[in-house]
Amino acid sequence: MNFDEAVRIIRLKDPRYLPQAYEVVRLGLDHAQKIVHGEPKKGKSATNRHVTGPQLLEGFRQHVLDAYGPMSYPLLHNWGLRKSADVGNIVFNIIDTGLFGRSPEDNLDDFSNVYDFKEVFQKPFEPGAN
Repeated sequence: MNFDEAVRIIRLKDPRYLPQAYEVVRLGLDHAQKIVHGEPKKGKSATNRHVTGPQLLEGFRQHVLDAYGPMSYPLLHNWGLRKSADVGNIVFNIIDTGLFGRSPEDNLDDFSNVYDFKEVFQKPFEPGAN
C-alpha cells in the first residue's frame, strides 16, 4: 500500500484531518529524521531512523515554517491541525496502517502539549514580533 492509499483508508475511519495534513506530517517526519540521523546513505539498506515524538514535532515545526512562512498557521488550521496532539493522532493513524514503525517507548502522550500552534506558527509573523 502506498502513502496516498493509506491516507484514503485512514480518512474513511477518521475524517478529522485533510490529506494535506498527512502529507505535511510525513514531510515533517522526513525533516526530523535528517536532523537527528543526517541524510540517508545512498545504496545502503534502510537503517533505523526512529525519532521521538518531540523530535518529530521539532522537524515538523521547522519544515512547516520553512515551507509556508506566514501562511503556516491558517493552513494547518484549515487542514485540521490545531495542536501538537493532532500531529500525534496522524502519526499513530499511519502507524496503524503499518507504513510507519513504532518503538515500544512511543506513546501518543509524547505529542501532548509540546507547543502551542498559535505561538509557534502565527506569532513570529505578527507585526513587531522581531
